[in-house]
Amino acid sequence: MPARVIDVRQVEDLRDVVHQAVEVLTGGQLVAFPTETVYVVAARALEPRAVRRLLELKGRPEEHPLTLALYSAAQARDYVPDMSRLAQRLARRCWPGPVTLVLPDSHPEGLSRRLPPEVQKAVSAQGRLGLRVPGHPLIMEVLRMMAGPLVLSSAKRTGQPHARTAQEVIKQFGEEVALILDDGPTRFGQPSAVVQVEGCQYRILRPGVVPAEAIKRLASLLILFVCTGNTCRSPMAEALARKMLADRLGCPIDQLEEAGVMVSSAGIAAVLGAQASPEAIEVMQSYGIELKDHETQPVNETLIRHADYIFTMTHSHRQAIVDQWPEAAERTLLLSPEGIDIADPIGGSVERYRRCAQQIHRALAVRLQEVELP
Repeated sequence: MPARVIDVRQVEDLRDVVHQAVEVLTGGQLVAFPTETVYVVAARALEPRAVRRLLELKGRPEEHPLTLALYSAAQARDYVPDMSRLAQRLARRCWPGPVTLVLPDSHPEGLSRRLPPEVQKAVSAQGRLGLRVPGHPLIMEVLRMMAGPLVLSSAKRTGQPHARTAQEVIKQFGEEVALILDDGPTRFGQPSAVVQVEGCQYRILRPGVVPAEAIKRLASLLILFVCTGNTCRSPMAEALARKMLADRLGCPIDQLEEAGVMVSSAGIAAVLGAQASPEAIEVMQSYGIELKDHETQPVNETLIRHADYIFTMTHSHRQAIVDQWPEAAERTLLLSPEGIDIADPIGGSVERYRRCAQQIHRALAVRLQEVELP
């Protein structure tokens, strides 16, 4: 029987399409979805017969497990409770988006253990799980409405090109899936990058939309320092941390990023593009550090999501971040290990700035030892 095709571009209320897709999936049938990469065929992970049908459709050998689609990076911790810092970093930064992470599936409390045995074998045949949060609103809404994840595979037969349009899906699977959702050509038109993570190491198993250089940058450690205006305390902390970390890694400061470490700063109430205060510039020169090129920036969602460690100058800075981004709470720490605020030297003498820099330096000597370097 030919698949039912819905052109979602012509639908006034997408909620109706989402409900239809959920109904088909819950009934144990297959649905072809657009994603930002290519079209995929999906089955409900709690329906073994549907997953079996997907395997038969693809002719997928056991050494090529299917992918689990989740609705958020946070949900990945339910399936891989012992995710390494590197895996958590890539999940935060890449999802939703065109990257599939292949992670160890060894934790006894991982939710993959609650999938039907036949499905477990299909998604974790080699003791690893392939996880992805697709960056397309249609499949994301379906995932939010369903109990459990979806099992995905690209809408292509072995040896055939990836389906970039619904018409290409119809050509290959038009008689074998129940529903095809047509959203026109996919955004990228090529498959996701597949990255395997083991501890603090990663390996690109399949190149894709995200190039290797971008993956390398996304895998880098990011330390963020936050104050109010980003003109004195946080830029001094950033500059001092760069120097201390470069010394620790035995590399020049300008090669710190090449070593996989990025350091930045921002302000809760900062404007974009202002300079560091003259006093901060003068004090940093006494440390052999040039701060003239610093440009202020406000704290934003991308910085917070990407940062592995967020060090704030005061309790109020930390509270402001946690209030707006609760998911960053465990990554947001007071810079002072003694739990005291580092006072703002703005408007004070150069000597006051110098004492502030010394306080920051002492705090960094402790805090940077807690940082897990690549």
